[in-house]
Amino acid sequence: MRDHVTTDVAQVSAAAGRLFTAQRAAFARERYPSLAVRRDRLGRLANLVAANERRFAEAIDHDFGGRSAHETRLAELFVIAAEIAETRRLLPRWMRTERVATPLHLRPGRAYIERQPVGVVGVVSPWNYPVQLALAPIVGALAAGNRVMLKPSELTPATSALLAELIAAAFAEDEVAVVQGDASVGQAFVRLPFDHLFFTGSTAVGRAVALAAAENLTPVTLELGGKSPALVAPDADLAKAAPRIASGKLLNAGQTCIAPDYALVPRGREDAFVAALSAAATRLYPSFVGNRDYTSIVSDRHAQRLAHLVDDARSRGARIVTLDPAHEGSSQDSRKMLPVLVVGADDSMQVMREEIFGPILPIETYDTLDDAVARIAARPHPLAFYWFGSTGERMGRVLADTLAGGVTVNDTLWHFAHPNLPFGGVGASGIGAYHGEASFLTFTHRKPVFVQPRLSAAKLLYPPYGKTFDTVLALLRRLAG
Repeated sequence: MRDHVTTDVAQVSAAAGRLFTAQRAAFARERYPSLAVRRDRLGRLANLVAANERRFAEAIDHDFGGRSAHETRLAELFVIAAEIAETRRLLPRWMRTERVATPLHLRPGRAYIERQPVGVVGVVSPWNYPVQLALAPIVGALAAGNRVMLKPSELTPATSALLAELIAAAFAEDEVAVVQGDASVGQAFVRLPFDHLFFTGSTAVGRAVALAAAENLTPVTLELGGKSPALVAPDADLAKAAPRIASGKLLNAGQTCIAPDYALVPRGREDAFVAALSAAATRLYPSFVGNRDYTSIVSDRHAQRLAHLVDDARSRGARIVTLDPAHEGSSQDSRKMLPVLVVGADDSMQVMREEIFGPILPIETYDTLDDAVARIAARPHPLAFYWFGSTGERMGRVLADTLAGGVTVNDTLWHFAHPNLPFGGVGASGIGAYHGEASFLTFTHRKPVFVQPRLSAAKLLYPPYGKTFDTVLALLRRLAG
């Protein structure tokens, strides 16, 4: 096996086409891989992750210019290892033919649903969690019996190159293959006639991916983002809520698609919330710029974008609270950005009109829960929603009146980590879901099959129509009713 990597766009596009042809041919030879084959492929993927923990941590640290190895081990490698283990354990059940009850009017026929691989799957992964978000869809695709081509992000080149090297060593190119390159390579990649295309990234790029896939009528799963709110109820315990919001916001320096993107706090409690959040962040990170546990912003361009968001909010009247417990100030030779609270945020500010993807937390105030819920509902549906407060009737009403991809109650992020909960967006935050059996089904065609017995009354409904037809149809109506 060898590494299938080149830098010239035309060559990469040609190589991608060749890989696609090889995978399509391989799938034609093995349309329904056995349980043993699927488990073997998943096992190779698990070994790839387990044996290269240090190399993955070093590559990601290099790409970010400073990324906590602990965060990489937990949020990337452990999550993937747990997903593979759960998938291998439950795969026999997922592969079974589904039994379907047959109503009286269709008996003595019988019906069932076959779970069939779709073919060749394309995966386009982002930079913020460059291993986990590349491999998690592959777990589901391999479990479902498919072949996979991966286009990792060009913004994390060391990690993408390592993925290409390790996957090429562990898999034949007609099983799993990696295509590296810049955005132009990505554009050519998503135009290949995949049997399913899985994309994780921004909403804007997701729209372009969906349009490109539509040329081939390729089904898509789009894992996007948006502004995920943390709603702090009037009865919330700020001492408990603040560290959970802070940890969810500051993991990976806020470069997480389901990080709390803004907080809604009862009017009059905003100062107490700021104090609790500041204290919690200080306990988590006694320093920021010089702290190896705190991650850098991935590039100068993104760092400049975040600085502009803060400047814009300040110019529009927001109170800016910078968290700097060690009095480090800013550092010109580091992209480690001090966390910022934007107090008094409103919709006139750019920070409330786009996904932040960094350690900035706008804080809005509200007068009533109905007011807070109405604001959330008026905005594009978020990828995640976080409720902090009692878990009684009021919470149930709020969850019923807000539409989001997923929810964690009295904490952040953890619904993503649950292997048996489907993860995905709704509306502007995404299409489709994965994780656990949802991943398996995403890359599976549930083929309905109806078996008519040799002796059947169906011929009584054939033309030429007459009294027999009317009598049989009347009987069927009674049976169906």
